Amino acid sequence: MIESWLWPAALGLLGLVFGSFIATIAIRWPQRRSAARGRSECDSCHKPLGVRELVPVLSYLAQRGKCRACGASISAWHPAVELLGLAIGLAAGIAAPGWAGAAGAIFGWLLLTLAAIDLRAFWLPNLFTAALAFTGLALGPGSLADRLIGGLAGLAALWLVASAYRWLRGRDGLGGGDPKVFGAIGCWLGWQALPQVMLAACALGITIVLALRLAGHKMTGTDRLPFGTLLAPAAFAVWLAMMI
Repeated sequence: MIESWLWPAALGLLGLVFGSFIATIAIRWPQRRSAARGRSECDSCHKPLGVRELVPVLSYLAQRGKCRACGASISAWHPAVELLGLAIGLAAGIAAPGWAGAAGAIFGWLLLTLAAIDLRAFWLPNLFTAALAFTGLALGPGSLADRLIGGLAGLAALWLVASAYRWLRGRDGLGGGDPKVFGAIGCWLGWQALPQVMLAACALGITIVLALRLAGHKMTGTDRLPFGTLLAPAAFAVWLAMMI
């Protein structure tokens, strides 16, 4: 019997490791560079990084955010994504100590991967979207029938919205990957949770727009928010609410 406190501790530690990998994927994948091949290196001087320079978060703090070799600043992107991976693991382990929490952490880390890539490149790769969908059908809570319906309903709903917007406005309002991700979320949470996810994602988007305007940023018709990056935290928040 695993003590309940060990689940958030273990999943949090795994989240740090996965967060480091996710941060690298989000940088390399849009550039068509493999994240599995080649050693990590400084983005400025391209010096290969040693073991001491690859410890999540701690290496960044120990080096004061700078490369040991050239002194160039290291992007805060890496520790930020690593900490998000940690937070996902901790939250999942606290909300559902046990294998359900481990499954939820997988859900969160896949969402983080898609959100990170979408934020950097406005792209939601089919490989990770398919992984999200298939793991949802295999590991998601609730009945399989509800999750199958959720997958189809999520995909169809956003596809219809995107098609209607394109017909009315003559331009795309959603990316082609957004309906797929919403469908994959449905494969995890079931069709009943989809309205909550959409409401939370829209509320988050409106909050960000208002914050940008208050900060003096003038939004124009060409400004875009990566909708996958909004759907991801909304979906994980709904999963947490379902578990509590």
